Amino acid sequence: MKHLLAPAAVLAAFAAASAPAAAQSADEKINMVIAYSEAECPVAQPGEVVVCEILVEEERYRIPSNLRYSDNPANQSLARQVDQIKYVGDFGAMSCSPAGAGGFTGCTQKFIEAAYKDKAEEDGVRFGRLIEEARAERLSTIDADAAAEQERVEMIEREYMQRLERERQGDLPGENAPPPPPK
Repeated sequence: MKHLLAPAAVLAAFAAASAPAAAQSADEKINMVIAYSEAECPVAQPGEVVVCEILVEEERYRIPSNLRYSDNPANQSLARQVDQIKYVGDFGAMSCSPAGAGGFTGCTQKFIEAAYKDKAEEDGVRFGRLIEEARAERLSTIDADAAAEQERVEMIEREYMQRLERERQGDLPGENAPPPPPK
């Protein structure tokens, strides 16, 4: 009995929770907007739900990130296309062709160049560059921050030394006090 009660309770709770949502969404219009600031989000009208996704301002004129990187041959640069057909028609030494003497010698070089190209364009390298840029940006302000902190510490030390000097020059308690009255 205990095992049958738990699934029944879960189904009842699910039905109760989804009923208002189903009734609510049947009459409402859903407006999904991409904006770059809070001010650009439209105000919801009665019977309308506005879902406003706020993106970073720098992304406004960029190609969407899911379309930026593609392995489609149509998206290759002309320089890379030319580089790929550079060896077409080559023969002889360093040509990687079965024709001509020493044609096989260029195959290893071609494989090595292809491996280095793949390594330079892999996602890990791209992330590495992004990390290096972020690190350089963060470190670009470290000298200014250190100078400001040093100035703040020196100011605190000067104030402390001035206060000590004032205390040294001041009267000691009871030094210039009037003599006690005679008894």
